[in-house]
Amino acid sequence: MTKYREILRLASLGINQTGIASSCGCARKTVRNVLNRAKQLDIAWPLKADTTDADLEKLLFPDKYVPSVERRYPDYKYIDKEMMRNGVTLKLLWNEYCEECRQANELPLMYSQFCFHYQKHREKKRAAMHIPRKPGEQIEVDWAGDTAKVIDPATGEIIPCYLFIGVLNYSLYAYAEAFFSMDMESWITAHVHMYEYFGGSTRMLIPDNLRTGVDHSDWYTPKINKTYHEMAEHYDTAVIPARVRAPKDKPSAEGTVGVISTWITAAIRNEKFFSLAELNREIHRRLKNFNQAPFQKKEGSRYSVFLSDEKPFLTPLPPAPYELSQWKQATVQFNYHISVDKMQYSVPYEYIRQKVDVRLTRSVVEVFYHNQRICSHKRLYGRPGQYSTMEIHMPEDHQKYLKWDGNRFISWAEKIGTSTSITVRSILSSYKVEQQGYKACMGLLKLADKYSVERLEAACNKALSYTPHPSYKSVKNILVTGQDKISTSTDVPATPQSENNAYGYTRGAEYYGGKNQ
Repeated sequence: MTKYREILRLASLGINQTGIASSCGCARKTVRNVLNRAKQLDIAWPLKADTTDADLEKLLFPDKYVPSVERRYPDYKYIDKEMMRNGVTLKLLWNEYCEECRQANELPLMYSQFCFHYQKHREKKRAAMHIPRKPGEQIEVDWAGDTAKVIDPATGEIIPCYLFIGVLNYSLYAYAEAFFSMDMESWITAHVHMYEYFGGSTRMLIPDNLRTGVDHSDWYTPKINKTYHEMAEHYDTAVIPARVRAPKDKPSAEGTVGVISTWITAAIRNEKFFSLAELNREIHRRLKNFNQAPFQKKEGSRYSVFLSDEKPFLTPLPPAPYELSQWKQATVQFNYHISVDKMQYSVPYEYIRQKVDVRLTRSVVEVFYHNQRICSHKRLYGRPGQYSTMEIHMPEDHQKYLKWDGNRFISWAEKIGTSTSITVRSILSSYKVEQQGYKACMGLLKLADKYSVERLEAACNKALSYTPHPSYKSVKNILVTGQDKISTSTDVPATPQSENNAYGYTRGAEYYGGKNQ
């Protein structure tokens, strides 16, 4: 558009038409027509501050001014959302937009204008703000897109290796390490090694919204993985995940990923490695060169800035590195044990049928209920089905049963009488394993509650007169039939042969000899 305001301003300063035309970038004829028309309409400088060139064009040359046709502009937010879906293109959205305009009797933009205005909208959205970084404040972490490789020496198979990248966003000092997978164990191990490499931690840790770190991706309330959160607490840092599809939330990591892909991944593309340790040794050698390479646009290197400006502000590391843990959920069974990896661990019996959280490390199993630790055990390995039981977790009656042993039963029996004590000793010795006789001894001693102590002692004495190894059932039968109340001398008349028999009554030879004897 012609600069009408500037033409009038320069004319008021006494600049000739040639000078005005050169300054405003228009023809001298245009300057002459504008000044003549302004003189006719008595329009002179100064003008009102809000008067625009478009307003002057309407006043000076109304015939030239053609009002623009009102056209319906598209919904750019809707286009942004649809463009994130697979297979959707601007051409498809423009066709749908034209169809909507036709149904509403409105004029649509041409396809070129549609693309032009959408591009302008995207440029506004891409507006970037420089955020000043503080030393020791943030570490950005991510997995690199390009993979390295290791060759299996036995089969010759090429195994892809994934590169973990961690960057201090003030000095841009970087850490890199390769892993065979991107699982939770690799993710946590990489962080532990990274903190050791940096010699400290930062106030904030900014990961991507990957599953190993974030259970639920949400900009306002992201749910951090429990193991990842526990590791962050160990190193006294806060996990603040980047937004989904928002690489500018972690620009240092994104930029370093690209540079490291050139410095390391691409540089070793033709080299052969036969173990992960061998690959990581080469990565660390090249990483050292990368960190010590001088900046192109400022003085120093990543390493020098890290040593002088950032390392003093890092949070000191804890005395021991974080030990990788795994969280599981279990239900306390009726035997007040939980089953974890086919092993049984006891829990206080008050929590029977409750769901508990279980934290597993290499050496310890910890059980939590509503985030409160209720017990811990040494982790079991080897044969499945092993039990780790603590006596304090048992009900009181179960604890008493645990204290039973042979001496306890014998001591109890001696209080009743000598025959009862002999009977109990006999029962215990009749089993290959002493514990197998505990129930029989308990049943025998319980008979005193039903039949009295005196009758039990008499029944045991009666049973011993029949056999040197009486059983619980034989003593019980004597009590049930009342034989303990019958004297031995009145059972059957004694014979001379039986008078000196120490084992009870034995029939004489006359009994078997028939009538002639």
